[in-house]
Amino acid sequence: MGRMTATPAPTPDSASATNRPKRVLLAAPRGYCAGVDRAVIAVEKALEQYGAPIYVRHEIVHNKYVVQTLERKGAIFVDQATEVPPGNIVMFSAHGVAPTVHEEARVGRLATIDATCPLVTKVHKEAVRFAKEDFDILLIGHEGHEEVIGTSGEAPDHIQLVDGPEDVAKVEVRDPSRVVWLSQTTLSVDETMETVDALKEKFPQLISPPSDDICYATQNRQIAIKELAGQAELVIVVGSKNSSNSIRMVEVAKQAGVPAAYLVDFASEIDEAWLEGVTSVGLSSGASVPDILVQEVLEWLAERGYADVEIVKTADESLTFSLPKELRNKDLRAEAEKLAAAAPVKE
Repeated sequence: MGRMTATPAPTPDSASATNRPKRVLLAAPRGYCAGVDRAVIAVEKALEQYGAPIYVRHEIVHNKYVVQTLERKGAIFVDQATEVPPGNIVMFSAHGVAPTVHEEARVGRLATIDATCPLVTKVHKEAVRFAKEDFDILLIGHEGHEEVIGTSGEAPDHIQLVDGPEDVAKVEVRDPSRVVWLSQTTLSVDETMETVDALKEKFPQLISPPSDDICYATQNRQIAIKELAGQAELVIVVGSKNSSNSIRMVEVAKQAGVPAAYLVDFASEIDEAWLEGVTSVGLSSGASVPDILVQEVLEWLAERGYADVEIVKTADESLTFSLPKELRNKDLRAEAEKLAAAAPVKE
């Protein structure tokens, strides 16, 4: 008879890891912010009131699912207002546009709906005011992002982009006593303040905006991600690859120390290998993501044993914005037809 060998008793740590139930830590708040909700409803309302097509300059919000859903309803997304045939309705996205885009629409004889998020509009107005007062404006943001392009277009002679702390060394201003910083609304709060600190070191008289430019929803979602990251072994953020605030959430999770964090548009993009050895999965979504996509991820995780869902709530959100004024008591289709019949506008 062979000699029996005893199996070592599990250590407390390995025992707890083995016996710990699988769970999902679901962030609250997550998903749609007030500006995104307003913009998406604006497209749906325009289609309902005026019929298809409704042209939209750029993606109304940065989310693949939302764009595809609106396309099926009759929205047509274009890169420039100049692509829209005269006599049509064009909507400007939540990210905002430069004054030159409004002029392009006027010359193109288009009726317009401005779905710019009011919090982005606030930054535009700050840029106009400080430019009139002849300040140098240091706009913290990511080069090429639609929001940055729109804000910069309000005062191109006064604004220079600062794309992170590493850009600060090359910033030059006319008068160090007349400098103000503004920011893109969807940035990482921590990275933005790191950039601001570097700018203040170089320009001690640097003025801050009257109120925080980074939107409440961006900040709330980053705070929730930090909370999840402290309790989870894996964080999944639902959002599109061109969504600045969604990308920032993944970065914040990694900086907060979570072993792994990923961005996915759909549940089908999750790799089962990510779950190996994981008992706690943190889940959230960017500010342009409808909750149906989060629910699909929850179902996908439940099928793999992660049926226990614990809400991690870090803030309450109740802010709402009224729809663009052009959708209230105005026949835009008739206005568009009148514009089409008019003589071409001189540039």
